Amino acid sequence: MKNTTVICFTNNKGGSGKSTTCANVGYALALSGKKVLLIDGDMQLNLSLSFFDEEEVLEMARGPKNLFRVMQGTADLKECIRDTRYENLRLIPSSTLMSGIELQLLPKISREFLLRRALLPIKASGEYDYILVDAPPTLGTWVTNILVASDKVIIPVEASPWGLFGLANMFEFIGEIRGLAPELEVLGITVTKVSERKNYFKQTMETLSEMDTYIFKNYVRVDVNVEKAQDESRPVIDFSPRSRSAQEFTELAKEIDEKCR
Repeated sequence: MKNTTVICFTNNKGGSGKSTTCANVGYALALSGKKVLLIDGDMQLNLSLSFFDEEEVLEMARGPKNLFRVMQGTADLKECIRDTRYENLRLIPSSTLMSGIELQLLPKISREFLLRRALLPIKASGEYDYILVDAPPTLGTWVTNILVASDKVIIPVEASPWGLFGLANMFEFIGEIRGLAPELEVLGITVTKVSERKNYFKQTMETLSEMDTYIFKNYVRVDVNVEKAQDESRPVIDFSPRSRSAQEFTELAKEIDEKCR
């Protein structure tokens, strides 16, 4: 039986490359032979759109088997798992109705533990090596649910003037979550959208180096192939395997896997 590791990709600042990183790391791990389940926890549906075309994603979002329906109590999480076109890689879709998830959770008893309980049978089955969850760029009860259900946290940070904005709040929030999930571990920060010709990257790395948190050695530079791959609803590693970003995401996935062993 596999020891399943649940990793949350989160940052309360939007535009950090969180969904793209989650999608490509998940694909790279699956390509290496790991069994991977992706969970789209964001109403923007970007993780789902990384593997399915828009029409299919919207159909899943409106249907009876998605993450919102699970939290609503009308669906079982395992019933919501969808096969992707890729071997070893499956996905639980999100819904635009997730915009109202905070209100849905408000009257629930032990509301911070709902996703953890829903995920427990899948995790206990040992079917997957990794369960990767893409969290929305917010701090609240829903992100609390995702963090409580996770073993580890990865925080993607954009190498830009505003990339570090709110990062202190993110760590403070995670610290509070440890009151509910003491074993939750910040696996590290991964730097995205890097342009080495700009001073932003150097400034970002210098600031991060002062923090008592692991910074992944492998960062991801700006690459037009990422957007092209998104237009095709494919991970860039599949769309353009020889591209710079494909190689960088692949190396990042290896580093994550090594740290989780």
